[in-house]
Amino acid sequence: MSPSDADVPTAAVQQAFEELGRMSFAEHSLESLLQAVTDLAASVVPGEPQASLTIVRENGPLTAASSGQLALDLDLVQYRLGDGPCLEAATTGRPVEVPDTRADERWPEFLRAADARGCGSMLSYPLPPQERLSGGLNLYGSAPHTGGASTRRIAERFAAYAAVSVSNMYLYRTAVDRGDHLATALDSRAVIDQAKGILMERFRLTADEAFQSLAQVSMETNTKVRDVAERVVRTGEFPQA
Repeated sequence: MSPSDADVPTAAVQQAFEELGRMSFAEHSLESLLQAVTDLAASVVPGEPQASLTIVRENGPLTAASSGQLALDLDLVQYRLGDGPCLEAATTGRPVEVPDTRADERWPEFLRAADARGCGSMLSYPLPPQERLSGGLNLYGSAPHTGGASTRRIAERFAAYAAVSVSNMYLYRTAVDRGDHLATALDSRAVIDQAKGILMERFRLTADEAFQSLAQVSMETNTKVRDVAERVVRTGEFPQA
């Protein structure tokens, strides 16, 4: 995580979001999109954090993608203990920040393990609401007191991209398990791409700006991104929060 808000490289961050915005949900695997979100989050936030994506399912939490072994290991410690910053953020829908793993007293056993592994600070940002899954994007920094408002804003934007991929992964695998129409998940990805294209043309937006517009309405209205996109494609109208 960033040593200070001033150290956040705006150009590199925007380039990362443009790269994600250009990715077609119909042309890339869901797993590759989740990995791309995680790797880009780790690469553009200063301080060389490690990142991971937690998903909480009915049968327990799992890490859908991680940028390094430390992030995966600390996720697994929390799953074993049944508590920790990533689980709290994923299940409550509220961001959780640990400025200093040595000074925080909320999760003593986990934070001792984090400190022993060289993690000095942590930020977990919940994914926007999607389907029946909850989750969060986790950033593990090596030094204490490395977060800031800009870091939280960056995490929020990455979480919006991750939420769509997580939702589509859930739809696809549910369809496979139930033997239903597999086109459901593919249609979901395609309609988001169509809505992005409409917004890009109408409002002269970049791919990232179009997606962020959909994600913003999704978060402010507690509506799935797919449903917001379907309305844009069906009616040609962009719903306001």
